[in-house]
Parts: sequence; structure tokens; C-alpha cells
Amino acid sequence: MDLLDAHLVPAVDGVAYGLLLFVVAAGLSLAFGTAGVLNLSHGTLYAIGAYTGAELSDGTWGGLVVGLAAGTAAACVAGAGLSAATAPLARRGHLAQALLTFGLALVGGDLLIQVFGANDLPVRVPEALDSSVTLLGHRYPAYRLGFIVMAVLLAAFGTWVLTRTRMGAAVRAAADDPQMLATTGHNPRAVHTGVLAAAGALAGAAGVLGAPIIGPGPGTSETVLMLSLVVVVLGGLRSLWATLAAAVAVGEVQTLGVSLAPDLAPYLLFAAMAAVLVLRSRFAEPTAAHDSHGPSPDPVDRLRRRLVARLRPRTTRGTAETGPHDATDAAKPLMGAPGSPAPAGALARVGGLARGAAWRQAAPLLVLLLVLIALPGLLDSYSISLAGSALALGLLAVSVTILTGYAGLPTLGQTAPFAVGAYATANLADAGWTAGPVQIVLSALAAAVFSAVVGPAVIRARGTTVLMITLAVGELTGAVINQLKSVTGGADGLVGFPATQALWGGEGMTEENELYTYALVVAAVAVTVTLLVLRSPAGKLMTGTRSAEARMRASGHPVGRYLLVAHICAGALAGVGGSLMVTVQQYLSPADVGFEIAAFALLAAVIGGTTSVIGALMGAGLIVITRDWVAGAWPGHGPLLLGTLFVAAVYLLPRGLAGLRGGSGRSGPASEGAPPDERPPAAPAPTPTGKVSP
Repeated sequence: MDLLDAHLVPAVDGVAYGLLLFVVAAGLSLAFGTAGVLNLSHGTLYAIGAYTGAELSDGTWGGLVVGLAAGTAAACVAGAGLSAATAPLARRGHLAQALLTFGLALVGGDLLIQVFGANDLPVRVPEALDSSVTLLGHRYPAYRLGFIVMAVLLAAFGTWVLTRTRMGAAVRAAADDPQMLATTGHNPRAVHTGVLAAAGALAGAAGVLGAPIIGPGPGTSETVLMLSLVVVVLGGLRSLWATLAAAVAVGEVQTLGVSLAPDLAPYLLFAAMAAVLVLRSRFAEPTAAHDSHGPSPDPVDRLRRRLVARLRPRTTRGTAETGPHDATDAAKPLMGAPGSPAPAGALARVGGLARGAAWRQAAPLLVLLLVLIALPGLLDSYSISLAGSALALGLLAVSVTILTGYAGLPTLGQTAPFAVGAYATANLADAGWTAGPVQIVLSALAAAVFSAVVGPAVIRARGTTVLMITLAVGELTGAVINQLKSVTGGADGLVGFPATQALWGGEGMTEENELYTYALVVAAVAVTVTLLVLRSPAGKLMTGTRSAEARMRASGHPVGRYLLVAHICAGALAGVGGSLMVTVQQYLSPADVGFEIAAFALLAAVIGGTTSVIGALMGAGLIVITRDWVAGAWPGHGPLLLGTLFVAAVYLLPRGLAGLRGGSGRSGPASEGAPPDERPPAAPAPTPTGKVSP
């Protein structure tokens, strides 16, 4: 009984907090489960309602009602606008939606700060609710009890609307079979807009009513979004009551869990989210998401033909049986009739064309390298330091390109191995291991081990589930960083460790030119190794897992093993990027390895064209220029500029910079890692259920 008395108030607080999250998550679930929009700006819709309600609150019932109406209406209009913004992306899948809505969240957050200020706003509630009542011998705020009752009624009403009304039937039909809905006389586009408007209205109403619980402030939208995503994952998309139960559980962990197990509470939410996603992916068929639709050549078969044409003796005739794991022999020659050698002249012409194609593909990289070499003579010290940071972020973006473009595993958590490499380098330097090559190798090894540990949980999933699992991994890593102060410095980060030496026995690098030269050499070596691997038979097999997974599994290839190796190699490359970032910056904070950096890296990969290494590097440079250099000329508007960059990249570069170079042909992405005739087709877009639509 004493235990109940001690934790009664936190337990009831957890219910109120959970019900607030339920109202927000119900809108997020509605947008994702029925409209198919992965809305990373949903927290901003909540903030719109919260700021509006706080601004109009005056301590009277009239102020509460007016604030509720205005905040709900403003968020509803924003939700309808989101429908128009995402409509052109309907066939491009959830990755484009996630980047667009994240960019809109950055823009919206900056505009809210400009309008309402950067400080938390006070919220005044009616006097009757601004009091406390007796609850089992304890005093408890009356407003929170009233909110609990209202949220339960809202859950009941929402369930009734979705299951018992014609409007709810139309919403469910729009998600399950929009063509059938159209035959009944309903406009699926109008239903889609109505769903997103309703989702926005729910978020706005939650913002107004939840402002006394989670006051409006600069970090409110991110907190609400992350917790709502956890609720949606735990509760699923099929039942509001399941979402309600998950929300209450999350609320209890956030309040009661902190008082009962403060050391474990930061990990429980995202650990539970990752566990649920992994368990669900175990029961899903992983092959469908990577299988291509329509007739397309098998990349493994193409690889066999190319290698046999080059390696097989001219006098050899016929073909031989190949084992299921052999991708390099027993194939027909590329030229001539089956079983006959190609003419010498034809082989010479093919070799000349191949060499010409290789030079054409290498030319942009050589030009970029020459420009990077010339930068120290053209820029000031601050700009040179930004260029070094861009190289570090560029390696992170290239690792995202490997997973997203080549392996078909879109990731929002690649900052986790990036953080492992960064903190490994900082701690190695603090322990006296200041030689750059040692730091690079050990940081890459630590990141590779980390990726090997979490890899099995990632490679089983496909589509949007991969985004969510990697997001959970990234957030769990962030929680560890904040808690493990002896290694990471916690929220304060690490600073004051010895400078890195370029080679053994040299002086520590402190000048910007020295640091930039070191970063450029390391990045050039890492990119060269990456391109060689991508152009190797192993790289072609990894590409095959993206474009023809079903055929590769049917022929006996261990696809899971290929994907795990790709995940480990990408993690090692991200670790090298993290090591470079620490060396260039000479300090390390949790913000350097947070969710925002993960979104930046994914945007850089998309700007490049998802399979273009040089494009990812250029995208990272564009992001750093926008975030640090351009924003420096317009202080206080960095998020607005970055958000605009997100939106412009999604709309104007649907196939990235590589797509501009490749012309207006088919949508297969261009790549330095694969010849033009071996580029994989674009991956089919995932549906809200994680399956793939044609």
C-alpha cells in the first residue's frame, strides 16, 4: 500500500500523458494507415495547435473554446495542405514522403518560432480546472483528470466513426481498394485529403488541450513526434483501442518508469519499438520487397555472361552447369551464337567501349578531386573547416547510399555506427592513441562490430519497416550516449582531447589546412575502396539482392548473408566518417550524431541519386553549405533554409543529380559503381503495410 501511495500520482500522470500521446498518435496512425503518408511533420501540427491555444488562452472558458477551435482549424488546414504537397509523390514511396515532411517540419518549426518566439509560452486554463482534487488521499490537478475523461470519450467516438458510419467505411475503402471506392461514386483524392485534414485536426486539438501538460516550446514537436511513432509501432494500424493501450503504456514508462527504474527508462521505449518491428518482420515474406516487377534481366546472369566472355578461353565451346552460389562461370558468351566464341574484332570493340565507359564514369570523380585539392588556396580558414566537415558527412552519406541504393534498405539510423566511430576516436585520442591511421582502423572496426550486432534485426525487414527499425536503433544509441557519461560525456559531449597526428610520431594537427588535407586523403581512400567493392562481383551480387531478390533466393544465393555483409561494410564506412568528424571538429556532442544528422545523410544520398557515390558527396557538401555557410549569413534561419532544401530536392531532383546526368530515360538510377547497362531498376514503392505496390 505504501508503494501505491508513493507512486499513485506518477501513475495517474502516466495515464494523462499517454492519453495525450494517443490523441496525437491517432492522427499519425490515420495518416499512415489509411492515407499511406509517413508524416514526419506530425509533431509540427501538434505544435501549431499548442502555440495557437497558448496564445489565445486567457484563463476563461471562452478563451479555451476559442483556442481549441482556432488551433484545431489551423492544424486541419495544414493537414489538407500536406495532402496537396504529398500528392505528386504518391508513386515514389515512403522515402520521398519522409524527406518532404521532415523538410516541411523544419520550415514549420522555424516559422512558429518567428511568430511566437523561442521561449516556452505560458498556458492559462479556466479557474475551475486550475485547481486540484482529492484522489485516494492525494491532491491531483483537476485539468488532467478532465483530459483523461475527454480522451477516453474521443477514443470511443473515433472507433464508432471508423467502424459504424459511411464516412468510416469510405476511409477504410480508400486504404484497402481505392479503385472500388471510385466505382461507388466517391473520389479517392477527396477522401485522402479529408483523412489528412482530420489527422491534422486531431494533432491540433491535442496541441491545444495538451499545452498545459506538454507546454509549447522549440523542442516540443520533435519529442511528440518520436513518442507518437513509438505508439503507432506498438499499437499497430488496425485498432484505435490497441493504439490507446500502447499510448498509455508509453505514458507510464515516461512518468512512472522514470521514478521506478530511472536507469532503464530511456531505453525501454525504443527497445520495445525495435523488438516489435523485428518480430513482425519475422512473419513477413522478405523476398517480395526486392523483387522487380515486369520483365527485367537478372543481374546475376548478366554478371556471369560478362565474366565468362572475358575469362573463358576462345577455344572453349558449350556451357557447363553451375552451382547455386557460383556467379562467375558457366555462362554463354556475350557475342556470337550460343556456344561459339566471339570474334576477335568484336571483343576488341567491346573492350574499347568498356574502357571508354570507365573513363566517362571516372571523369566526374577526378574533376571533384581536383576541385577539392584546390580548395585550400581559394577559401578562408572557416570555409576550409566546413569543407572538412562536409567530407565527414559525405562518407556517412555514401554509407547510406550503399544501404539505400544498392542493398535496398532505406535507413534513418546510420548515425549509430557513425557515432560509434566518432566516440571511439575521441576516447582513443584521450587515451593517447593519437595516430590517425590507428584511429581510422579501430573506429571502422568498432562501427563494423556494432553493425554486425544490429544487422540481423535490420536485414529481415523491407520498405518502411527498415526505416522504423533503423530509426529505433539510432534513438537507442542516442539514449546510450546521454546515459553513458563516463565514455561519451553525456549531454555535454567530449572536448579537450589531444589532436590527431597524420602519421606516427608527427605533431598533432590543429591548423585548418592540415586537418582538411588529412580528411581529404582519408575520404579519397575510403571512396576509392568503396567504388572498387561496388564494381566487384560481390558488389554486383549486392545490387542483385535489391532488384531481383526472389530470383536470387530461388537460385540458392544466401541473400541474407549478402545484405548482412553490406550492412557491416556500410557501418565501417560510417565509422570512418565519424572518426573524421571528430578529428576535424576537435569536439563531439550528441547533436553531431542525432536524428537530424541521419535525415541529412539520407537527403544527401537522395540528392545524389541513391546509387551515385559522387552525388552523395556533392549532396553532403550542399547540405553543409546551406546549414553552416548560407545560414551564417542569415542568422536564426538555418532550419528554414534546410527545410527548403529538403522540399526542393524531393520535388526538383526525383532521380537526384545522377538522374540529371543520365537524361530522361527510364527511372533506373545512375551509378559510378555499376556500368550503365547494369544499373538496377528503381525499387517498387512500399505500401503502408510494408508490402510492395507495382
